[in-house]
Amino acid sequence: MVEKTPEINTPLPSVKTETTSNEPKVSAFSLSSIRAKRALEESNKAYVKEVVDLPSEAFTETEMLVQWTKYAKRLGDKGFKIMESLLLINDPVLNGFAITLELPNEGSKLDFEKEINGLLGHLKGHLYNHDITIEVIVNESFENKKNFNDQDRYNRLHEINPSIELLRTTFGLDLNA
Repeated sequence: MVEKTPEINTPLPSVKTETTSNEPKVSAFSLSSIRAKRALEESNKAYVKEVVDLPSEAFTETEMLVQWTKYAKRLGDKGFKIMESLLLINDPVLNGFAITLELPNEGSKLDFEKEINGLLGHLKGHLYNHDITIEVIVNESFENKKNFNDQDRYNRLHEINPSIELLRTTFGLDLNA
């Protein structure tokens, strides 16, 4: 059998919270609260950095390619070899402040777009131009590669350098072996 002990209710001390603000309380639906809200918004606008202050110096395609290659090398040193190869797969073309890069397929475009913000930050910082944009073009056209046999390869090499026939006869080389 469990005995119940009588509960003693002791009153808790009341805690008063006082606001130490010197501002008078204003109703949320009053005209003075609207004025106070507008004044706060105006004061916050003063802290917004102007976009006009960002540098936009001119640069050459060579300077852009140097920075592009440095960024690719840095990624390669960090172990991001796929990104390094994507950056170095084709030389980007500069048109004003727009950089155009041609990639072979959509998959490489998606991989490149994951790193595009880092690349843009690097280029904008080192070239002192915040108007730079990068456009990626996917070119999936491919040449139909033929399967060449030994005779086709030999004929092609003979077109490039006819003295290969002298090499073949001197050493007694046979294409069918």
